[in-house]
Amino acid sequence: MTALHEPRLRARGRAFAHIAEFHPELTALRRDLHAHPELGFEERYTSARVAESLRLCGVDEIHTGIGKTGVVAVVRGRSHSSGRMVGLRADMDALPLTEHNDFAWKSATAGVMHGCGHDGHVAMLIGAARYLSESRQFDGTAVLIFQPGEEGYAGARVMIEDGLFERFPVDSVYAMHNQPLMRPGTIGVNPGPVMAAADRVTIEVTGRGGHGAHAYATVDPVLVAAHIITAVQSIVSRNVRAMDSAVISLCAMQAGDLGGFSVVPETATLVGTVRAFRPAVQDMVERRLTELCGAVAMGFGASATVRYERLYPATVNSEAEAGIAADVAASLVGREHVLRDLEPSMGAEDFAFMLQVKPGAYLRVGQGAENGVGSCTLHNSRYDFNDDILPLGAALHAGLVEHLMPLSTQESR
Repeated sequence: MTALHEPRLRARGRAFAHIAEFHPELTALRRDLHAHPELGFEERYTSARVAESLRLCGVDEIHTGIGKTGVVAVVRGRSHSSGRMVGLRADMDALPLTEHNDFAWKSATAGVMHGCGHDGHVAMLIGAARYLSESRQFDGTAVLIFQPGEEGYAGARVMIEDGLFERFPVDSVYAMHNQPLMRPGTIGVNPGPVMAAADRVTIEVTGRGGHGAHAYATVDPVLVAAHIITAVQSIVSRNVRAMDSAVISLCAMQAGDLGGFSVVPETATLVGTVRAFRPAVQDMVERRLTELCGAVAMGFGASATVRYERLYPATVNSEAEAGIAADVAASLVGREHVLRDLEPSMGAEDFAFMLQVKPGAYLRVGQGAENGVGSCTLHNSRYDFNDDILPLGAALHAGLVEHLMPLSTQESR
């Protein structure tokens, strides 16, 4: 990462040039947030820093406490005749992860770190807030949404349930995420699905415990669980159409006591995740899991129950808004650096809740090594955000506002 100096990364346009002038301040803010990470709905320091920064930016309104620790800022353009309103969203929370970096701004909170770049997302949206407040080169209202609890807490849904879009009825909403596997200066978007739905599966196997030396007198739930793990892998390969996508991963198992080496436990629990893009695939997987686990367990004289929880829906960009976002990106970095058919990810993102309510798009902003290879991946204990891309991300936010709510020729003079 570069020190606090002029960025190496270049892009076109008035917004980028303006924001690049205060790139050092954005970098300092980003690193301060990195040093003070907070988990979902605990973002008190982060929310306070965001509100303070927004006041210094000169936004028109600041609303705190939306969705517990969320912050919303309002910036009005030079004109309001269009009546349009555009939302921009950044996530604020960190991960329950111990940081293994050794730079000056590493996490000061044990067991918590910004391992996904939300500190950078916040700084980019603050940069857009300052530019929009200083320039006002648009006709309408920009709504800047700083969202808590993206990492497994469904903070977007909580903000919506707290009246986000009733209070700020945006016409469309946009978000972006850094991508270490893409070069700096590249931007990706895709019309349609971009992130999968994330479901949680809990399988409880009940047998009959006893002494390991007399296993014939037991119904071993560990053995049953092992057969379930194997059988479940048939669901995608033999039930999901080749044109669809799905992943079933049973990621954890708990049974018995490690000290009880000769004790057959009574129960075993499996926990995992299901990823898919279409609700019909989710429905089928849930049904087959229930049928298959019950049947396998019954074959061994045991029983199994399946609890299937739908956590995040699929993140699906609306076609028109994805096209607009790609055009704005191209105006900044050139068409050759915009990937308009970004491959969907089986990861999940709670911006999906906002896209269920409003049209919009979710973009990826490259931040990796110059060759796009070998960068530290997300959710990694040695991850850090690339400060070089802060002006680009901020300019992309601002560009969406100015493109979607343009001033008339006379007003822009």
